[in-house]
Amino acid sequence: MSVPHPIPYQGSKRWIAGTIVSCLPEDTATLIEPFAGSAAVSILAACRNKAARIHLNDINKPLMDLWRRIISEPESLADDYERLWFEQLGKERSYYDKVRKEFNKTKRPELLLYLLARCVKAAVRYNAKGEFNNSPDKRRKGARPENMRKRILGASNILRGKTSISSDDYLESIRFVKRQDLVYMDPPYQGVCRNRDSRYLKGVPYTQLVRSLEMLNTTGTSFILSYDGRTGDKEHGRTPPQSLELTHIEVDAGPSSQGTLLGRNVRTVESLYLSPSLVSRLGTVPEVLRASRGHQLEMGFLGHE
Repeated sequence: MSVPHPIPYQGSKRWIAGTIVSCLPEDTATLIEPFAGSAAVSILAACRNKAARIHLNDINKPLMDLWRRIISEPESLADDYERLWFEQLGKERSYYDKVRKEFNKTKRPELLLYLLARCVKAAVRYNAKGEFNNSPDKRRKGARPENMRKRILGASNILRGKTSISSDDYLESIRFVKRQDLVYMDPPYQGVCRNRDSRYLKGVPYTQLVRSLEMLNTTGTSFILSYDGRTGDKEHGRTPPQSLELTHIEVDAGPSSQGTLLGRNVRTVESLYLSPSLVSRLGTVPEVLRASRGHQLEMGFLGHE
């Protein structure tokens, strides 16, 4: 089955979503994504019927408003995108700038979808005022309307009737998690720059994240964390403390897109961390992880090495 992804998003976990979803217990009641972004993991989990319910949260309210329209108003959203796509023809650069200015003023979700489809490397960028400020990719016009419509309708069919949405701080979204739920956390990427990261409206301090993980452990919550990683020999970010007793999995995410642009063949390895409660629920290493061991990933146990 082709998995529809209507929102192009740099940093999406689309390419390793299969590995992540394989770690969901069969009795998962609700899959909660506090940092939903493009919701690649939730879409695949819904496709495979791995969770009875889905909850998508992201502090980026226009992004979550876009998800609301994808799920509840797919046809009208596809119509809006089609109108924008055809209006741009022959004046692509000036039209993009016009839409970007209008989005920063109104935050209308269909404008955000157009910008994401047209901007360089599908990368969200914000200035210090919180305004979308990435430039257009001059080589392309964005997904054709008929293709975008298929993706929107496909995602809507998969998620409609089982998905709730919020745009809260991530701590609020995990306050009432239950033991049969699973939390997949993909917080703002660390280790890329020392200053404010223009890809996110709001960062998550390392110490705050560790405290929230400690709280989830205390309540016996099952969670998966995407956090650090490496590109070639370069490591990104701090690992979670051993006191959390997380199971560490390294997943080969393929060639680095940035390295490819620079003419270098380097691979990206992303880290996943499984909570003690999740490992206990699973009882054994999922088959996809055993099959890939030694080829696509390495496994270790933080605190038990």
